[in-house]
Amino acid sequence: MIISVARDIFGWESPFEELLQSADENEDLYDVDHAGDHYFGNKGIFLVALDDERVVGTGAVRRLDDEICELKRMWLLEEYQGHGIGYRMMQELLEFARWAEYQRIQLNTSSQQERAIQFYVRVGFELIETEDETGEIVFMEMEL
Repeated sequence: MIISVARDIFGWESPFEELLQSADENEDLYDVDHAGDHYFGNKGIFLVALDDERVVGTGAVRRLDDEICELKRMWLLEEYQGHGIGYRMMQELLEFARWAEYQRIQLNTSSQQERAIQFYVRVGFELIETEDETGEIVFMEMEL
């Protein structure tokens, strides 16, 4: 699901199987494959949105330090966007972050993800200064 959404956003033309193989070889989804250690065992959470048994979205929070967590893996299939699923998942993730007593939540995303950036602004994230001089990565933060 994550690779399918990314493929659409970034216009990757390679066959899906090739993209999946590349992701496996580069360990691009290491955190997802090891969610127990990466999220659950590290004061975090990984959520999955389902339509029957089909995974249609994901979202996660992971610990950066005692006061700051990071929003990760917010992905939603395009046909499910605009129905409140992403918003509800975001609210669950923010509720978890507050419950876990984090003070702030941060994220970074590609500047190509304009729709996602607009969504993050609507739910309360603000742009923060970056060390990325290329402008390809957008950094955002929200006080909890």
